[in-house]
Amino acid sequence: MSDKISSISSALSQKEGSPVQVAGWVEDQRVLGTLLFITLRDIESSIQVVFNKKAVSGETFSCASSVPRQSYVVVKGVTQRSRSKIATLELLAQSFSVVGPARHPLPLDPTGRVEANLEVRLDSRALDLRNPRVASIFRIRSGFLKYARDYLGSQGFIEVNTAKLIGAAAEGGAELFRLKYFDRDGYLAQSPQLYKEELTLSLGRVFEVGTYFRAERSHTTRHLNEFVSLDIEAAMYGKEEAMSELERMISEVTKRLAEDYSREFERLGVSQPDAKVPFPRLTYRDAQAEIGKMGGSTKWGEDLDSESLKLLSSGRSGYYFITDWPTSIKPFYIKPSNQDSQVSESFDLMVGPLELASGGERLSSRAELERRILEKGLNVREFSEHLKVYDWGMPPHAGWGFGVDRFIASITGSSNIREAVLFPRDELRLTP
Repeated sequence: MSDKISSISSALSQKEGSPVQVAGWVEDQRVLGTLLFITLRDIESSIQVVFNKKAVSGETFSCASSVPRQSYVVVKGVTQRSRSKIATLELLAQSFSVVGPARHPLPLDPTGRVEANLEVRLDSRALDLRNPRVASIFRIRSGFLKYARDYLGSQGFIEVNTAKLIGAAAEGGAELFRLKYFDRDGYLAQSPQLYKEELTLSLGRVFEVGTYFRAERSHTTRHLNEFVSLDIEAAMYGKEEAMSELERMISEVTKRLAEDYSREFERLGVSQPDAKVPFPRLTYRDAQAEIGKMGGSTKWGEDLDSESLKLLSSGRSGYYFITDWPTSIKPFYIKPSNQDSQVSESFDLMVGPLELASGGERLSSRAELERRILEKGLNVREFSEHLKVYDWGMPPHAGWGFGVDRFIASITGSSNIREAVLFPRDELRLTP
């Protein structure tokens, strides 16, 4: 028999009587007279392993029957027909070895039969991921990142990697984490915004999948201090072109995910929201009017709070855009409308009450940028490195930032964004 380790799914696809060697975690054990049955699971599948006391050594039978559950073991054997209704084949064991013993009590039950709260799960994340339902979330996440890259590459976008250590808190908006960078202050980037705008100068269309940081004390089910964002920026794009690119990407990617990860979605018990393009669009003013009709109250120039968004989304299924936000609440680089400077060429992508992406057309004139920086109460000198690029022939451009963690949480039915992140970081958590 070959020493090659086969996956359990590969072993289950063999003919009856085939010699195989598999490895995995002991999930269940039961002894019936001279027979021992073990359920063995690897990262994809499970198989029933049968030990016949008359066909293996007493030492092997004793070891297999007493090994702690969730220990990692290797089994050699021959496939045989199973009487189980779950699988047509099982493995008749010939030899057995314990590679990685488990020490009990374990901090949680990785089968998921005994529920553990999210904090306990996150404290033992590597073990938590052995639960097939939890692992399904991250299989889907991996598929999303691959398909999103495929889509953007097919549209002529170049993947880039921008700096995460920056020399000045020049992005505006949320606070940045300050750190000591040798003999001076440095900061962790909260977005690739200024870099990706600069890159449209020569590369035209760029995108980045990157990790970013925000020093905000907001402990909610939607926010993290370290998060993954998918950003694009494209020369000669306006607001409409940027929105169209975003909705096409989501439509294409969710279709592929539904086809290729149907088993994972079934295991999670979720169905996907409608992603037929074009997504519905309503302006900020329209949103205010709808919220008012439903008994809510909003003021022009204020962000829409969670209660207002719940009202707005109550009659909507699937994805939708809120466009034309007040200029005063958008970042300095967002272009005001030519028709009304109080309105910006901006949009947010929503699913239910959850914001998934924010974007719009950017200012491409240095003079207008400087004016907006001053209006925001920021120091123009801190933006000198960025502003000089606008003297080198900057094309009009637009783009968006898309929250990967929020999106994965939404399509996997996760009620807390931390369920969709391997090792989440918030105000209270810096380990594991």
